[in-house]
Amino acid sequence: MLVRPVEACNRLITEYGNSGDIKSARRMFENMKERDVVSWNSMISGYAKAGEVANARELFDSMPERNVISWTSMIGVYADAGDLETARQVFDEMPHRNVVSWNSMISCYIHHSKFEETLSLFLQMQSEGLLPDGYTFVSALLACSKLGDLEFGRYVHCLIRDWSQLRVMVGTALVEMSLAIHGRAEDAIKLFWSMQKAGTKPNDYSFTSTLFACSLGGLLEEGRRIFASMARDYQVRPKIEHYGCMVDLLCRNGQVEEAQVLVRNMPYEPDTAILGALLAGCKVRGDVKSAETVGKRAMESTAEESGVYALLSSIHADAGQWPEVQEAREKMDEMKIHKTTGISNYHAEAC
Repeated sequence: MLVRPVEACNRLITEYGNSGDIKSARRMFENMKERDVVSWNSMISGYAKAGEVANARELFDSMPERNVISWTSMIGVYADAGDLETARQVFDEMPHRNVVSWNSMISCYIHHSKFEETLSLFLQMQSEGLLPDGYTFVSALLACSKLGDLEFGRYVHCLIRDWSQLRVMVGTALVEMSLAIHGRAEDAIKLFWSMQKAGTKPNDYSFTSTLFACSLGGLLEEGRRIFASMARDYQVRPKIEHYGCMVDLLCRNGQVEEAQVLVRNMPYEPDTAILGALLAGCKVRGDVKSAETVGKRAMESTAEESGVYALLSSIHADAGQWPEVQEAREKMDEMKIHKTTGISNYHAEAC
């Protein structure tokens, strides 16, 4: 090109950044005869994707002008690096914030399981008179669900005025918060099927919440049917969260062998939640041998998971194997691991 418009260069910077070629992106940026705010934002976004926090900050500080996208990008830079304190500092320093900025900060808190901070920020957003969108409501409802705060969830629900644009997102969040975690599993299933009768195709989040409800309600056959229908009827590829719900459901109902087969055949490496569900299932059945096998695998994947040691210790205690109990406790003390209350309902019941 004899003449390279700013827009074309910006597009190339973005594509280089998306493909991970940050050096080419910076070379293009440096060779531009003129730049606009999009040029700078594209370069910062590239550094964010590459995890180069210092370079992103240096560029941000050098910008001749910044817009709301510039500030929001920096929130993401620090959040992706796990530095929520600096991300919040950038958010608080923004001269102007829009709903995307608020959602970005709220999303950071959700991603790092800071649910109380999520709701606090949601309230601050309300006090400043900014209208939440569907993503804001879903995040707030998810935080309520994780905290078990039904009253706050009802407050959020009452704020929703326009359902026409929210549909699946908020509907799914309400299934999980208002029904599943409060023991109304059958109502959750009815709402799931009524969504489809109304012409709304369920997505992966809908299936997660519904399978979660089946697990809590002990609805084994219903859970099997819904899980099998995901790929077959709705072309939704099950994620590890869906497998986790099914493993938990099977183990709750004594189907540990079926759960083990499911774990062996799933296209993912089992995470701590899935292995913990298997371990809890072994405890219910008093299957010490299988528990030791699963426990060893769980400890290899995450050596600092207190729930694994606590469950394994409890299984040995039930079997009267007190030396093994002491060994597990000493291992926890040695690694300075302490059992917390933040475990799933099923694990708590098993303990």
